[in-house]
Amino acid sequence: MIEVEHLSKSYGANPAIQDITFSVEPGEIVGFLGPNGAGKTTTMRILAGYLPATTGTAKIAGYEVHQNSLAVRQRIGYLPETPPLYPDMTVEGFLYFVARLKGVAAGDRSVRVGAAIERCNLQEKRYVLIRKLSKGFRQRVGIAQAIVHDPPAIILDEPTVGLDPRQIIEVRNLIKSLAGSHTIILSTHILPEVSMTCSRVTIINRGKVVAIDTPDNLEASLVGAGYELEIDSDAAAAQQVLQLLPGVRLVESIPSLDAGTLTNRACLRVISEPGAEPGRDIVTVLVGMGVGVYEMRRTRATLEDVFLKLTTEEKLDAALPSESESIVSGEAD
Repeated sequence: MIEVEHLSKSYGANPAIQDITFSVEPGEIVGFLGPNGAGKTTTMRILAGYLPATTGTAKIAGYEVHQNSLAVRQRIGYLPETPPLYPDMTVEGFLYFVARLKGVAAGDRSVRVGAAIERCNLQEKRYVLIRKLSKGFRQRVGIAQAIVHDPPAIILDEPTVGLDPRQIIEVRNLIKSLAGSHTIILSTHILPEVSMTCSRVTIINRGKVVAIDTPDNLEASLVGAGYELEIDSDAAAAQQVLQLLPGVRLVESIPSLDAGTLTNRACLRVISEPGAEPGRDIVTVLVGMGVGVYEMRRTRATLEDVFLKLTTEEKLDAALPSESESIVSGEAD
């Protein structure tokens, strides 16, 4: 439904995004994740036809955004970071106005406006002036204007920014309810938003795509799941044996919360290989060694861990001088 290939945008000599490629399948919700200034909003604006790309192509429903801008705009719903609302109009009046702008036939407008109001749970606010609404309800009106013409693709740029926890949950549930009948790309830097809403994630940093996968796969493969154990043995001896087990990537000693009172205990963290489940073998080996296991619990990387790992590595790589730069500056060995 959405296909982006080698998309770049520069402002003079400053690149905002560089060689971005990703796709969104029909009915899918994809999170476009990155820190502030990573290029998320620039990409969203290009997809919405608001900005031209410098190089590359972007297609929505088979139409190239730059070459067929009008056809694309008829097939998308767009919610920018600041919802485009008219505060002195009622909710219903504004949605009728938007439906007319978006080419909804006069005979269908009542049905489409009613459906958008119901889907966004705005029934009690339909005759209220938009300026009198809370931020959460304004955000719902913004989503309603994006779906009032029933577009196949929806582009949401930071849809929950500035909302309180209850409003975030309400908007999140609304977005999830749109999946299947609409293809959605959701731009955000709020990590829980992605893991709770999206089926796939595209992480962008410094204008470049650094990862594309499902949240579960990213959490499992990039950082690693594993176990934390509290044992009554010398940590070094147990560490040496566990490191040899199949499916174990790393074993390390970690501080114990009870280290000050229970000096005969040690704590270990075991990081497993992607897809491996060495928990049974860990217990079998430790019991066979005569080691007492006081506690063993599974640990799992979060999307936040993945995000920090990827974006931090990118910043470090950008800060390090290249080999040629080191030689020129006289810093090479």
